[in-house]
Amino acid sequence: MRTSPELRRKLISVAAVSVALLTAAPASVAVAQESAPSPAAVPAAQTEAAPGTTAERLIVGYKSGATEAKSNKAAAADAASKAEKTGEDVDFQRRLGTGAALVDLGADPSRASVADVVAAYQADPQVAYVVPDRLNKPTAVTPNDTEYSKQWDLFESTAGMNVPAAWDTTTGTGVTVAVIDTGYVAHSDLAANIVGGYDFISDTAVSVDGNGRDSNPADPGDWYNANECGAGIPASNSSWHGTHVAGTIAAATHNGKGVAGIAYGAKISPIRVLGKCGGYDSDIIDAITWASGGTVSGVPANTNVAKVINMSLGGGGACSTATQSAINGAVNRGTSVVVAAGNENTNASSSSPANCSNVITVAATNRAGSRASYSNYGSIVDISAPGGETRTSTANGILSTLNSGTKTPSSENYAYYQGTSMATPHVAGLAALMKSANPALTPAQIESAIKANARPLPGTCSGGCGAGLADAAKTVQAVKGGTPTGTTFSSTTAVAIPDNGSAIESPISVTGRTGNAPSALQVGVDITHTYRGDLVIDLVAPDGSTYRLKSAASDSADNVNTTYTVNASSEVANGTWKLRVQDTAAQDTGTLNSWKLTF
Repeated sequence: MRTSPELRRKLISVAAVSVALLTAAPASVAVAQESAPSPAAVPAAQTEAAPGTTAERLIVGYKSGATEAKSNKAAAADAASKAEKTGEDVDFQRRLGTGAALVDLGADPSRASVADVVAAYQADPQVAYVVPDRLNKPTAVTPNDTEYSKQWDLFESTAGMNVPAAWDTTTGTGVTVAVIDTGYVAHSDLAANIVGGYDFISDTAVSVDGNGRDSNPADPGDWYNANECGAGIPASNSSWHGTHVAGTIAAATHNGKGVAGIAYGAKISPIRVLGKCGGYDSDIIDAITWASGGTVSGVPANTNVAKVINMSLGGGGACSTATQSAINGAVNRGTSVVVAAGNENTNASSSSPANCSNVITVAATNRAGSRASYSNYGSIVDISAPGGETRTSTANGILSTLNSGTKTPSSENYAYYQGTSMATPHVAGLAALMKSANPALTPAQIESAIKANARPLPGTCSGGCGAGLADAAKTVQAVKGGTPTGTTFSSTTAVAIPDNGSAIESPISVTGRTGNAPSALQVGVDITHTYRGDLVIDLVAPDGSTYRLKSAASDSADNVNTTYTVNASSEVANGTWKLRVQDTAAQDTGTLNSWKLTF
Protein backbone atom coordinates (compact mmCIF):
# COMPACT_ATOMS: atom_id res chain seq x y z
CA MET A 1 0.00 0.00 0.00
CA ARG A 2 1.25 3.53 -0.82
CA THR A 3 1.53 5.51 2.38
CA SER A 4 3.22 8.77 1.33
CA PRO A 5 1.53 11.22 3.68
CA GLU A 6 2.47 14.23 1.60
CA LEU A 7 0.16 12.98 -1.17
CA ARG A 8 -2.79 12.59 1.11
CA ARG A 9 -5.14 14.92 2.92
CA LYS A 10 -5.35 14.77 6.66
CA LEU A 11 -8.57 14.88 8.57
CA ILE A 12 -8.87 18.13 10.45
CA SER A 13 -10.21 16.89 13.75
CA VAL A 14 -9.07 15.94 17.22
CA ALA A 15 -9.81 12.73 19.08
CA ALA A 16 -13.36 12.36 20.33
CA VAL A 17 -14.82 11.40 23.67
CA SER A 18 -18.09 9.52 23.20
CA VAL A 19 -21.19 10.14 25.25
CA ALA A 20 -24.12 7.79 25.55
CA LEU A 21 -27.46 8.88 24.13
CA LEU A 22 -29.71 10.00 26.96
CA THR A 23 -33.02 8.24 27.25
CA ALA A 24 -34.89 10.95 29.10
CA ALA A 25 -38.39 11.61 27.83
CA PRO A 26 -38.67 14.41 25.27
CA ALA A 27 -39.39 17.83 26.71
CA SER A 28 -43.05 18.71 26.45
CA VAL A 29 -44.07 21.56 24.17
CA ALA A 30 -47.18 23.53 24.98
CA VAL A 31 -49.60 23.79 22.08
CA ALA A 32 -52.28 26.46 21.99
CA GLN A 33 -55.76 24.94 21.72
CA GLU A 34 -58.41 26.64 19.62
CA SER A 35 -61.79 27.05 21.28
CA ALA A 36 -64.77 25.18 19.96
CA PRO A 37 -66.60 26.85 17.05
CA SER A 38 -69.33 29.31 18.07
CA PRO A 39 -72.90 28.76 16.92
CA ALA A 40 -73.43 29.91 13.35
CA ALA A 41 -75.83 32.64 14.47
CA VAL A 42 -72.99 34.53 16.17
CA PRO A 43 -70.76 36.44 13.71
CA ALA A 44 -67.24 35.01 13.89
CA ALA A 45 -65.62 38.44 13.96
CA GLN A 46 -67.73 39.51 16.93
CA THR A 47 -66.92 36.31 18.77
CA GLU A 48 -63.20 37.12 18.50
CA ALA A 49 -63.79 40.24 20.59
CA ALA A 50 -66.23 38.81 23.09
CA PRO A 51 -66.68 40.43 26.52
CA GLY A 52 -63.66 39.70 28.71
CA THR A 53 -61.18 40.50 25.95
CA THR A 54 -58.00 42.27 27.09
CA ALA A 55 -56.52 44.66 24.54
CA GLU A 56 -55.03 48.12 24.25
CA ARG A 57 -56.27 48.60 20.67
CA LEU A 58 -59.13 47.37 18.54
CA ILE A 59 -59.41 46.83 14.79
CA VAL A 60 -62.81 47.96 13.54
CA GLY A 61 -64.07 46.96 10.12
CA TYR A 62 -66.97 49.02 8.77
CA LYS A 63 -69.47 47.81 6.19
CA SER A 64 -68.62 48.89 2.66
CA GLY A 65 -71.46 51.41 2.45
CA ALA A 66 -70.60 53.16 5.70
CA THR A 67 -69.09 56.65 5.58
CA GLU A 68 -66.58 55.54 8.24
CA ALA A 69 -65.23 52.92 5.83
CA LYS A 70 -63.75 55.63 3.61
CA SER A 71 -63.44 58.79 5.68
CA ASN A 72 -60.84 59.08 8.45
CA LYS A 73 -62.74 62.09 9.77
CA ALA A 74 -65.92 60.04 10.04
CA ALA A 75 -64.07 57.15 11.71
CA ALA A 76 -62.54 59.58 14.22
CA ALA A 77 -65.98 61.07 14.91
CA ASP A 78 -67.39 57.59 15.45
CA ALA A 79 -64.61 56.80 17.94
CA ALA A 80 -65.42 60.02 19.80
CA SER A 81 -69.09 59.02 19.84
CA LYS A 82 -68.22 55.60 21.31
CA ALA A 83 -66.04 57.32 23.92
CA GLU A 84 -68.92 59.57 24.95
CA LYS A 85 -71.33 56.66 25.10
CA THR A 86 -69.10 54.38 27.19
CA GLY A 87 -67.17 56.94 29.21
CA GLU A 88 -63.94 55.28 28.10
CA ASP A 89 -60.89 56.48 26.15
CA VAL A 90 -61.52 55.69 22.48
CA ASP A 91 -59.29 57.33 19.88
CA PHE A 92 -59.03 56.71 16.12
CA GLN A 93 -55.36 56.11 15.25
CA ARG A 94 -55.04 55.30 11.55
CA ARG A 95 -56.45 53.43 8.58
CA LEU A 96 -55.08 49.93 7.90
CA GLY A 97 -54.24 48.70 4.43
CA THR A 98 -57.45 46.65 4.39
CA GLY A 99 -59.52 49.77 5.06
CA ALA A 100 -60.23 48.86 8.69
CA ALA A 101 -59.77 51.46 11.44
CA LEU A 102 -57.25 51.08 14.28
CA VAL A 103 -58.71 52.40 17.53
CA ASP A 104 -56.66 53.04 20.70
CA LEU A 105 -58.21 52.43 24.12
CA GLY A 106 -55.79 54.51 26.18
CA ALA A 107 -53.25 53.39 28.76
CA ASP A 108 -53.91 50.12 30.61
CA PRO A 109 -57.60 49.61 29.84
CA SER A 110 -59.46 47.20 32.12
CA ARG A 111 -61.35 44.15 30.96
CA ALA A 112 -64.62 45.90 31.76
CA SER A 113 -63.74 49.00 29.76
CA VAL A 114 -62.65 46.95 26.74
CA ALA A 115 -65.88 44.95 26.94
CA ASP A 116 -67.94 48.16 27.01
CA VAL A 117 -66.24 49.57 23.92
CA VAL A 118 -66.48 46.25 22.06
CA ALA A 119 -70.19 46.06 22.86
CA ALA A 120 -70.72 49.61 21.60
CA TYR A 121 -69.09 48.81 18.27
CA GLN A 122 -70.92 45.48 17.96
CA ALA A 123 -74.25 47.24 18.44
CA ASP A 124 -73.49 49.67 15.61
CA PRO A 125 -75.24 48.49 12.39
CA GLN A 126 -72.45 50.10 10.29
CA VAL A 127 -69.77 47.87 11.86
CA ALA A 128 -68.92 44.59 10.14
CA TYR A 129 -66.50 43.37 12.80
CA VAL A 130 -64.43 44.44 15.81
CA VAL A 131 -61.41 42.40 16.91
CA PRO A 132 -58.54 42.96 19.36
CA ASP A 133 -55.19 44.15 17.96
CA ARG A 134 -53.33 41.18 19.35
CA LEU A 135 -49.63 41.12 20.17
CA ASN A 136 -47.77 38.46 18.20
CA LYS A 137 -44.44 36.95 19.28
CA PRO A 138 -41.71 34.92 17.56
CA THR A 139 -42.80 31.36 16.94
CA ALA A 140 -39.49 29.58 17.39
CA VAL A 141 -39.76 26.66 19.79
CA THR A 142 -36.76 25.26 21.65
CA PRO A 143 -35.98 21.91 20.00
CA ASN A 144 -37.06 18.89 22.00
CA ASP A 145 -33.94 16.97 20.95
CA THR A 146 -32.62 15.31 24.12
CA GLU A 147 -29.02 16.54 23.69
CA TYR A 148 -29.85 20.08 22.57
CA SER A 149 -29.02 21.61 25.96
CA LYS A 150 -25.40 20.57 25.39
CA GLN A 151 -25.12 22.41 22.08
CA TRP A 152 -23.74 25.64 23.52
CA ASP A 153 -22.32 26.43 20.08
CA LEU A 154 -25.81 27.13 18.76
CA PHE A 155 -27.41 29.24 21.47
CA GLU A 156 -25.12 30.46 24.26
CA SER A 157 -25.00 34.25 24.41
CA THR A 158 -21.26 34.48 24.96
CA ALA A 159 -19.86 32.50 22.06
CA GLY A 160 -22.76 30.67 20.46
CA MET A 161 -23.69 31.41 16.87
CA ASN A 162 -27.19 32.80 17.58
CA VAL A 163 -28.83 30.06 15.52
CA PRO A 164 -32.29 29.65 17.15
CA ALA A 165 -33.36 33.20 16.24
CA ALA A 166 -32.63 32.44 12.58
CA TRP A 167 -35.10 29.54 12.63
CA ASP A 168 -38.03 31.98 12.73
CA THR A 169 -37.06 32.88 9.17
CA THR A 170 -35.66 29.68 7.66
CA THR A 171 -34.48 26.17 8.46
CA GLY A 172 -32.64 25.53 5.19
CA THR A 173 -35.49 23.95 3.24
CA GLY A 174 -34.74 23.45 -0.44
CA VAL A 175 -30.96 23.50 -0.12
CA THR A 176 -28.55 20.56 -0.48
CA VAL A 177 -25.16 20.68 1.25
CA ALA A 178 -22.42 18.39 -0.04
CA VAL A 179 -20.17 17.10 2.74
CA ILE A 180 -16.93 16.14 0.99
CA ASP A 181 -15.36 13.97 3.66
CA THR A 182 -15.15 10.33 4.87
CA GLY A 183 -18.66 9.44 3.74
CA TYR A 184 -21.61 8.60 5.95
CA VAL A 185 -22.23 5.90 8.53
CA ALA A 186 -25.94 5.23 9.11
CA HIS A 187 -27.45 7.26 11.94
CA SER A 188 -31.15 7.57 12.78
CA ASP A 189 -30.72 11.24 13.75
CA LEU A 190 -29.48 12.04 10.24
CA ALA A 191 -31.15 9.54 7.96
CA ALA A 192 -34.20 11.69 7.13
CA ASN A 193 -31.95 14.39 5.69
CA ILE A 194 -29.54 12.23 3.67
CA VAL A 195 -29.81 12.20 -0.12
CA GLY A 196 -27.71 10.45 -2.74
CA GLY A 197 -23.99 11.08 -2.81
CA TYR A 198 -20.97 9.29 -4.27
CA ASP A 199 -17.75 7.50 -3.34
CA PHE A 200 -14.94 9.20 -5.28
CA ILE A 201 -12.03 7.23 -3.78
CA SER A 202 -10.34 5.52 -6.71
CA ASP A 203 -7.43 3.86 -4.84
CA THR A 204 -8.63 0.69 -3.11
CA ALA A 205 -5.81 0.93 -0.57
CA VAL A 206 -7.38 4.18 0.61
CA SER A 207 -11.03 3.20 0.20
CA VAL A 208 -10.75 -0.09 2.18
CA ASP A 209 -14.23 -1.00 0.99
CA GLY A 210 -12.98 -3.47 -1.60
CA ASN A 211 -13.71 -1.38 -4.67
CA GLY A 212 -13.08 1.94 -6.34
CA ARG A 213 -15.54 4.66 -7.26
CA ASP A 214 -19.23 3.88 -6.94
CA SER A 215 -22.53 5.39 -5.91
CA ASN A 216 -22.28 4.17 -2.31
CA PRO A 217 -20.70 6.80 -0.01
CA ALA A 218 -20.98 4.60 3.10
CA ASP A 219 -18.08 5.06 5.51
CA PRO A 220 -16.50 1.65 6.31
CA GLY A 221 -14.06 3.22 8.80
CA ASP A 222 -10.73 4.97 8.35
CA TRP A 223 -8.69 3.35 11.15
CA TYR A 224 -5.01 2.55 10.70
CA ASN A 225 -2.16 0.95 12.60
CA ALA A 226 0.95 2.67 13.91
CA ASN A 227 3.37 3.67 11.12
CA GLU A 228 0.88 2.53 8.47
CA CYS A 229 0.37 6.09 7.25
CA GLY A 230 4.01 7.11 7.62
CA ALA A 231 6.91 6.61 9.98
CA GLY A 232 6.18 7.84 13.48
CA ILE A 233 2.46 8.29 12.93
CA PRO A 234 0.62 6.50 15.77
CA ALA A 235 -2.37 4.23 15.32
CA SER A 236 -5.84 5.75 15.11
CA ASN A 237 -9.38 4.47 15.46
CA SER A 238 -12.02 5.24 12.85
CA SER A 239 -13.14 8.85 13.07
CA TRP A 240 -16.59 8.77 11.41
CA HIS A 241 -15.61 12.35 10.66
CA GLY A 242 -18.05 13.00 7.79
CA THR A 243 -20.99 11.88 9.91
CA HIS A 244 -20.03 14.25 12.72
CA VAL A 245 -19.75 17.15 10.28
CA ALA A 246 -23.07 16.29 8.64
CA GLY A 247 -24.87 16.23 11.99
CA THR A 248 -23.78 19.77 12.81
CA ILE A 249 -25.23 20.95 9.51
CA ALA A 250 -28.49 19.05 9.28
CA ALA A 251 -29.23 16.57 12.05
CA ALA A 252 -32.97 15.93 12.27
CA THR A 253 -34.55 18.37 14.74
CA HIS A 254 -37.74 18.42 16.84
CA ASN A 255 -37.68 14.62 16.70
CA GLY A 256 -37.32 14.03 20.44
CA LYS A 257 -33.82 12.59 20.25
CA GLY A 258 -30.20 13.50 19.88
CA VAL A 259 -28.95 16.84 18.57
CA ALA A 260 -30.31 19.68 16.47
CA GLY A 261 -28.86 20.64 13.09
CA ILE A 262 -28.15 24.25 12.16
CA ALA A 263 -29.97 23.95 8.81
CA TYR A 264 -32.19 21.03 9.77
CA GLY A 265 -34.52 21.64 6.83
CA ALA A 266 -31.65 21.13 4.37
CA LYS A 267 -30.41 17.88 2.85
CA ILE A 268 -26.94 16.35 3.06
CA SER A 269 -25.25 14.72 0.08
CA PRO A 270 -22.35 12.65 1.52
CA ILE A 271 -19.40 12.51 -0.86
CA ARG A 272 -16.54 10.22 0.10
CA VAL A 273 -12.98 11.33 -0.68
CA LEU A 274 -11.14 10.48 2.58
CA GLY A 275 -10.28 6.95 3.64
CA LYS A 276 -7.32 5.24 5.28
CA CYS A 277 -4.53 7.83 5.72
CA GLY A 278 -6.48 10.57 3.94
CA GLY A 279 -7.37 11.23 0.31
CA TYR A 280 -5.89 12.47 -2.96
CA ASP A 281 -6.30 15.87 -4.59
CA SER A 282 -7.55 14.22 -7.78
CA ASP A 283 -10.50 12.63 -6.00
CA ILE A 284 -11.32 15.84 -4.14
CA ILE A 285 -11.22 17.84 -7.38
CA ASP A 286 -13.69 15.49 -9.04
CA ALA A 287 -15.91 15.58 -5.95
CA ILE A 288 -16.03 19.40 -5.97
CA THR A 289 -16.91 19.38 -9.66
CA TRP A 290 -19.61 16.72 -9.39
CA ALA A 291 -21.17 18.09 -6.20
CA SER A 292 -21.71 21.48 -7.83
CA GLY A 293 -23.32 20.06 -10.96
CA GLY A 294 -20.27 19.69 -13.17
CA THR A 295 -19.50 16.67 -15.34
CA VAL A 296 -17.00 13.98 -14.28
CA SER A 297 -16.06 11.30 -16.79
CA GLY A 298 -17.38 7.87 -15.87
CA VAL A 299 -19.65 9.23 -13.12
CA PRO A 300 -23.43 9.57 -13.58
CA ALA A 301 -24.90 13.09 -13.55
CA ASN A 302 -25.60 14.42 -10.07
CA THR A 303 -29.33 14.60 -9.32
CA ASN A 304 -28.73 16.30 -5.94
CA VAL A 305 -26.67 19.33 -6.95
CA ALA A 306 -25.39 21.19 -3.88
CA LYS A 307 -25.50 24.94 -3.44
CA VAL A 308 -23.10 24.65 -0.50
CA ILE A 309 -19.98 22.48 -0.22
CA ASN A 310 -18.35 21.73 3.15
CA MET A 311 -14.70 20.66 3.11
CA SER A 312 -13.38 20.04 6.62
CA LEU A 313 -10.09 18.78 5.24
CA GLY A 314 -6.70 20.06 4.23
CA GLY A 315 -2.98 19.64 3.83
CA GLY A 316 0.16 21.69 3.56
CA GLY A 317 1.37 23.76 0.63
CA ALA A 318 -0.01 26.29 -1.80
CA CYS A 319 -3.40 25.95 -3.42
CA SER A 320 -2.73 24.06 -6.62
CA THR A 321 -3.90 25.33 -9.98
CA ALA A 322 -5.89 22.12 -10.38
CA THR A 323 -7.75 22.55 -7.09
CA GLN A 324 -8.35 26.25 -7.70
CA SER A 325 -9.81 25.44 -11.11
CA ALA A 326 -12.31 23.04 -9.54
CA ILE A 327 -13.30 25.59 -6.89
CA ASN A 328 -13.73 28.33 -9.49
CA GLY A 329 -15.95 26.03 -11.52
CA ALA A 330 -18.15 25.29 -8.51
CA VAL A 331 -18.50 28.96 -7.58
CA ASN A 332 -19.29 29.89 -11.18
CA ARG A 333 -22.09 27.32 -11.06
CA GLY A 334 -23.48 29.08 -7.99
CA THR A 335 -22.12 26.84 -5.21
CA SER A 336 -20.50 28.28 -2.08
CA VAL A 337 -17.36 26.45 -0.94
CA VAL A 338 -16.69 26.51 2.81
CA VAL A 339 -13.33 25.18 4.05
CA ALA A 340 -11.44 24.66 7.31
CA ALA A 341 -8.52 26.93 8.21
CA GLY A 342 -6.54 24.01 9.69
CA ASN A 343 -5.47 22.84 13.14
CA GLU A 344 -1.74 23.53 13.28
CA ASN A 345 -1.84 26.83 15.25
CA THR A 346 -0.06 28.51 12.37
CA ASN A 347 -0.84 30.90 9.55
CA ALA A 348 -3.53 29.39 7.36
CA SER A 349 -1.71 30.70 4.29
CA SER A 350 0.33 27.49 4.38
CA SER A 351 -2.72 25.21 4.36
CA SER A 352 -4.72 24.16 1.29
CA PRO A 353 -7.60 24.53 0.40
CA ALA A 354 -7.77 27.18 3.14
CA ASN A 355 -5.46 29.36 1.06
CA CYS A 356 -7.42 28.97 -2.17
CA SER A 357 -9.39 31.86 -3.64
CA ASN A 358 -13.21 31.91 -3.87
CA VAL A 359 -13.65 29.93 -0.65
CA ILE A 360 -14.96 30.88 2.80
CA THR A 361 -12.12 29.98 5.17
CA VAL A 362 -13.21 29.27 8.75
CA ALA A 363 -11.18 29.48 11.97
CA ALA A 364 -12.33 27.91 15.24
CA THR A 365 -13.33 29.55 18.53
CA ASN A 366 -13.73 28.05 21.98
CA ARG A 367 -16.61 28.36 24.43
CA ALA A 368 -15.28 31.68 25.71
CA GLY A 369 -15.21 33.12 22.21
CA SER A 370 -11.42 33.20 21.84
CA ARG A 371 -9.48 31.60 19.03
CA ALA A 372 -9.11 27.93 19.89
CA SER A 373 -5.50 27.07 20.77
CA TYR A 374 -5.13 24.71 17.81
CA SER A 375 -6.83 26.87 15.16
CA ASN A 376 -4.93 28.34 12.25
CA TYR A 377 -5.23 32.09 11.75
CA GLY A 378 -4.16 34.88 9.43
CA SER A 379 -5.35 37.35 6.84
CA ILE A 380 -6.84 34.66 4.61
CA VAL A 381 -9.31 33.64 7.34
CA ASP A 382 -12.75 35.00 6.44
CA ILE A 383 -14.80 34.19 9.51
CA SER A 384 -14.70 32.33 12.84
CA ALA A 385 -17.22 29.88 14.26
CA PRO A 386 -17.47 27.57 17.27
CA GLY A 387 -15.01 24.68 16.96
CA GLY A 388 -14.75 23.80 20.63
CA GLU A 389 -11.79 23.15 22.91
CA THR A 390 -11.78 20.13 25.20
CA ARG A 391 -8.63 20.73 27.27
CA THR A 392 -10.56 21.75 30.38
CA SER A 393 -13.82 19.90 29.75
CA THR A 394 -15.10 17.48 27.15
CA ALA A 395 -18.42 19.34 27.24
CA ASN A 396 -16.67 22.39 25.75
CA GLY A 397 -16.35 20.52 22.46
CA ILE A 398 -18.92 20.29 19.66
CA LEU A 399 -21.48 17.52 20.13
CA SER A 400 -22.77 15.75 17.02
CA THR A 401 -23.74 12.43 15.47
CA LEU A 402 -21.19 9.59 15.45
CA ASN A 403 -20.68 5.82 15.72
CA SER A 404 -19.22 3.78 18.57
CA GLY A 405 -17.19 1.45 16.36
CA THR A 406 -13.43 1.68 16.84
CA LYS A 407 -12.69 0.15 13.42
CA THR A 408 -15.85 -0.87 11.59
CA PRO A 409 -19.38 0.49 12.16
CA SER A 410 -21.12 -0.49 15.38
CA SER A 411 -23.97 1.27 17.20
CA GLU A 412 -24.80 4.92 16.60
CA ASN A 413 -23.98 7.46 19.27
CA TYR A 414 -22.99 11.10 19.82
CA ALA A 415 -19.59 12.54 20.65
CA TYR A 416 -17.77 15.78 21.37
CA TYR A 417 -15.11 16.72 18.83
CA GLN A 418 -12.95 19.82 18.53
CA GLY A 419 -11.34 21.32 15.46
CA THR A 420 -11.72 23.71 12.58
CA SER A 421 -13.50 20.73 11.01
CA MET A 422 -16.24 21.39 13.53
CA ALA A 423 -16.26 25.16 12.95
CA THR A 424 -16.61 24.81 9.18
CA PRO A 425 -20.03 23.06 9.15
CA HIS A 426 -21.39 25.84 11.35
CA VAL A 427 -20.71 28.27 8.52
CA ALA A 428 -21.83 25.81 5.84
CA GLY A 429 -25.10 25.42 7.76
CA LEU A 430 -25.46 29.20 7.90
CA ALA A 431 -24.85 29.43 4.14
CA ALA A 432 -27.67 26.90 3.64
CA LEU A 433 -30.02 28.98 5.81
CA MET A 434 -29.15 32.07 3.76
CA LYS A 435 -29.66 30.34 0.42
CA SER A 436 -33.01 29.00 1.59
CA ALA A 437 -34.10 32.46 2.78
CA ASN A 438 -32.97 34.10 -0.46
CA PRO A 439 -32.32 31.66 -3.36
CA ALA A 440 -31.02 34.49 -5.58
CA LEU A 441 -27.89 34.95 -3.44
CA THR A 442 -24.58 34.33 -5.20
CA PRO A 443 -21.58 32.74 -3.43
CA ALA A 444 -19.91 36.17 -3.31
CA GLN A 445 -22.99 37.69 -1.68
CA ILE A 446 -23.19 34.88 0.85
CA GLU A 447 -19.56 35.38 1.85
CA SER A 448 -19.97 39.16 1.99
CA ALA A 449 -23.11 38.98 4.14
CA ILE A 450 -21.60 36.48 6.58
CA LYS A 451 -18.64 38.78 7.13
CA ALA A 452 -20.63 42.02 7.18
CA ASN A 453 -22.98 40.70 9.87
CA ALA A 454 -20.44 38.98 12.12
CA ARG A 455 -20.06 40.23 15.66
CA PRO A 456 -16.70 40.95 17.32
CA LEU A 457 -15.10 37.96 19.00
CA PRO A 458 -16.11 38.01 22.67
CA GLY A 459 -12.64 36.69 23.50
CA THR A 460 -9.18 37.17 22.04
CA CYS A 461 -7.51 36.24 18.78
CA SER A 462 -3.87 36.61 17.91
CA GLY A 463 -2.90 36.51 14.26
CA GLY A 464 -6.26 37.23 12.61
CA CYS A 465 -9.65 35.53 12.88
CA GLY A 466 -11.44 37.13 9.95
CA ALA A 467 -14.48 39.39 10.31
CA GLY A 468 -15.39 37.99 13.73
CA LEU A 469 -17.81 35.39 15.07
CA ALA A 470 -20.52 34.37 12.61
CA ASP A 471 -24.02 35.43 13.71
CA ALA A 472 -26.74 33.31 12.12
CA ALA A 473 -29.82 35.37 13.03
CA LYS A 474 -28.32 38.72 12.08
CA THR A 475 -27.01 37.39 8.77
CA VAL A 476 -30.23 35.65 7.76
CA GLN A 477 -32.26 38.73 8.63
CA ALA A 478 -29.95 40.91 6.54
CA VAL A 479 -30.25 38.80 3.37
CA LYS A 480 -33.96 38.24 3.89
CA GLY A 481 -34.50 41.99 3.60
CA GLY A 482 -35.07 43.00 7.21
CA THR A 483 -33.46 45.82 9.12
CA PRO A 484 -30.22 46.81 7.36
CA THR A 485 -27.23 45.53 9.29
CA GLY A 486 -24.40 45.90 6.82
CA THR A 487 -21.93 48.63 5.91
CA THR A 488 -23.37 52.05 5.03
CA PHE A 489 -21.95 54.51 2.49
CA SER A 490 -23.48 57.99 2.40
CA SER A 491 -23.41 61.44 0.81
CA THR A 492 -24.34 64.51 2.84
CA THR A 493 -23.57 67.07 0.14
CA ALA A 494 -26.78 69.03 -0.53
CA VAL A 495 -27.74 69.39 -4.22
CA ALA A 496 -30.42 71.82 -5.45
CA ILE A 497 -33.21 70.31 -7.59
CA PRO A 498 -34.22 72.82 -10.29
CA ASP A 499 -37.89 73.45 -11.03
CA ASN A 500 -39.09 71.43 -14.03
CA GLY A 501 -35.50 71.15 -15.17
CA SER A 502 -32.80 68.64 -15.98
CA ALA A 503 -31.92 65.80 -13.63
CA ILE A 504 -29.29 66.22 -10.94
CA GLU A 505 -26.96 63.45 -9.77
CA SER A 506 -25.22 62.81 -6.46
CA PRO A 507 -22.39 60.22 -6.34
CA ILE A 508 -21.31 57.75 -3.66
CA SER A 509 -18.06 55.80 -4.02
CA VAL A 510 -18.31 52.24 -2.68
CA THR A 511 -15.06 50.43 -1.86
CA GLY A 512 -13.91 47.42 0.12
CA ARG A 513 -16.86 45.20 -0.78
CA THR A 514 -16.58 41.65 -2.15
CA GLY A 515 -18.54 40.46 -5.17
CA ASN A 516 -21.94 41.82 -6.12
CA ALA A 517 -24.35 44.11 -4.32
CA PRO A 518 -27.10 42.44 -2.25
CA SER A 519 -30.53 41.49 -3.47
CA ALA A 520 -31.95 43.77 -0.77
CA LEU A 521 -29.78 46.86 -1.18
CA GLN A 522 -31.16 49.63 1.05
CA VAL A 523 -31.28 53.13 -0.50
CA GLY A 524 -32.07 55.86 2.02
CA VAL A 525 -33.23 59.19 0.55
CA ASP A 526 -33.78 62.59 2.24
CA ILE A 527 -35.27 65.22 -0.11
CA THR A 528 -36.99 68.49 0.74
CA HIS A 529 -39.63 69.35 -1.88
CA THR A 530 -43.04 71.03 -1.56
CA TYR A 531 -44.86 68.77 -4.07
CA ARG A 532 -43.13 65.38 -4.14
CA GLY A 533 -45.42 64.05 -6.85
CA ASP A 534 -43.28 66.02 -9.34
CA LEU A 535 -40.18 63.97 -8.56
CA VAL A 536 -38.66 61.04 -10.45
CA ILE A 537 -35.87 59.24 -8.56
CA ASP A 538 -33.46 56.65 -9.98
CA LEU A 539 -30.52 54.69 -8.58
CA VAL A 540 -27.67 54.44 -11.09
CA ALA A 541 -25.28 51.49 -10.68
CA PRO A 542 -21.53 51.76 -11.44
CA ASP A 543 -22.04 50.26 -14.92
CA GLY A 544 -24.79 52.78 -15.76
CA SER A 545 -27.76 50.47 -15.14
CA THR A 546 -30.72 52.35 -13.64
CA TYR A 547 -33.26 51.29 -11.04
CA ARG A 548 -36.44 53.36 -10.76
CA LEU A 549 -37.13 54.18 -7.11
CA LYS A 550 -39.98 56.64 -7.60
CA SER A 551 -42.07 57.77 -10.56
CA ALA A 552 -43.96 61.04 -10.93
CA ALA A 553 -47.47 60.84 -9.45
CA SER A 554 -50.41 62.87 -8.14
CA ASP A 555 -48.98 63.26 -4.65
CA SER A 556 -49.27 66.73 -3.10
CA ALA A 557 -47.48 65.82 0.13
CA ASP A 558 -44.15 67.44 1.00
CA ASN A 559 -40.70 65.85 0.97
CA VAL A 560 -39.27 62.37 0.39
CA ASN A 561 -37.72 60.83 3.47
CA THR A 562 -37.76 57.07 3.07
CA THR A 563 -35.74 53.93 2.35
CA TYR A 564 -36.15 51.95 -0.86
CA THR A 565 -35.14 48.30 -1.33
CA VAL A 566 -33.46 47.37 -4.62
CA ASN A 567 -32.49 43.95 -5.98
CA ALA A 568 -29.00 44.91 -7.15
CA SER A 569 -27.59 41.38 -7.08
CA SER A 570 -26.51 41.60 -10.73
CA GLU A 571 -24.33 44.66 -10.03
CA VAL A 572 -20.72 44.71 -8.85
CA ALA A 573 -20.73 46.32 -5.41
CA ASN A 574 -17.58 48.43 -5.70
CA GLY A 575 -17.66 51.55 -7.84
CA THR A 576 -19.46 54.88 -8.10
CA TRP A 577 -23.19 54.73 -7.49
CA LYS A 578 -25.39 57.74 -8.21
CA LEU A 579 -28.80 58.99 -7.14
CA ARG A 580 -30.54 60.78 -10.02
CA VAL A 581 -33.43 63.15 -9.21
CA GLN A 582 -35.56 65.17 -11.64
CA ASP A 583 -38.44 67.64 -11.07
CA THR A 584 -40.89 67.04 -13.95
CA ALA A 585 -43.42 69.85 -13.36
CA ALA A 586 -43.43 73.59 -12.72
CA GLN A 587 -43.88 75.73 -9.60
CA ASP A 588 -41.90 73.76 -6.98
CA THR A 589 -38.20 73.41 -6.21
CA GLY A 590 -36.35 71.27 -3.73
CA THR A 591 -33.06 69.96 -2.36
CA LEU A 592 -31.48 66.54 -2.16
CA ASN A 593 -30.17 66.81 1.40
CA SER A 594 -28.50 63.42 1.67
CA TRP A 595 -28.71 59.77 0.64
CA LYS A 596 -27.09 56.50 1.61
CA LEU A 597 -26.52 52.89 0.54
CA THR A 598 -26.57 50.07 3.08
CA PHE A 599 -25.07 46.77 1.94
